[in-house]
Amino acid sequence: MGAQYYGAGSENGDRIDDPSEDALYMMISDLNDSDNTFVVVQPDEDDPVWFASVAVLDEGGYKIVRRDTTRNEHEVTTATGINDIARDLTMWLAARHLPGRPTRQVSEFYNTA
Repeated sequence: MGAQYYGAGSENGDRIDDPSEDALYMMISDLNDSDNTFVVVQPDEDDPVWFASVAVLDEGGYKIVRRDTTRNEHEVTTATGINDIARDLTMWLAARHLPGRPTRQVSEFYNTA
């Protein structure tokens, strides 16, 4: 059975369905400059309209690519902190349109005291 929303896969064949921030951190931590150089996160569909990838840079650090054709987004950045990368990716992924995922509602509570 595939992921409910999206999956993360690395060059060495590791795959995690609907990865948490911690799972993304672990996958990025496992990257190296020889046989496991990237992780790609995308929806489980034939022609995904968005993806994010993290790749090891030769000079150290990571190259992060985020692309969403429905929003005309294409961002390429570099970073060194795996914690920051995993957190930023998790927030970016939460903003993607995922068919079947319940919509989020924001409620405001007012203190009348």
